[in-house]
Amino acid sequence: MLLVSACLLGLNTKYNGGHNLNSKVYSLGRRVPLVPVCPEQLGGLPTPRMPAEIQGGDGGDVLAGRSRVITQDGRDCTEEFLCGARETLKTVMASGVLAALFKARSPSCGNCGIYDGSFNGITRDGAGVAAAMLLAKGIPVFNEEQLESLEQFLSKTALI
Repeated sequence: MLLVSACLLGLNTKYNGGHNLNSKVYSLGRRVPLVPVCPEQLGGLPTPRMPAEIQGGDGGDVLAGRSRVITQDGRDCTEEFLCGARETLKTVMASGVLAALFKARSPSCGNCGIYDGSFNGITRDGAGVAAAMLLAKGIPVFNEEQLESLEQFLSKTALI
């Protein structure tokens, strides 16, 4: 099974109440069972919700207590992001998921780049909170811009 950001499958879980439907991601469901998740919703945040970005680091820094997740209007939502990451990890453990396909640049799901905390669309290297937790546990995390690499991983693990 493959854990997938729910927004990529067309579920309205995005911060603004919309989605990021990706037809290529959606079509993976014909070949491998998909488990949709939204770490931010799992952490108790509503949809829609104020945009949030990690201030002063990345998801690994949030997990270590060195950085915080702050909304655009200044609210600290670090605890919700941490709770969502823990619940996402529980989903992985309960379902036998071997990898995750997450939304690029998300403060929860970004696997190799996130927005820099300025709310100006600037990115920096690093992972989001849920992605960092999965990566720390040895769960491979891909994003929708890495579908070729994901396909190679899936073929090696005989999932497809």
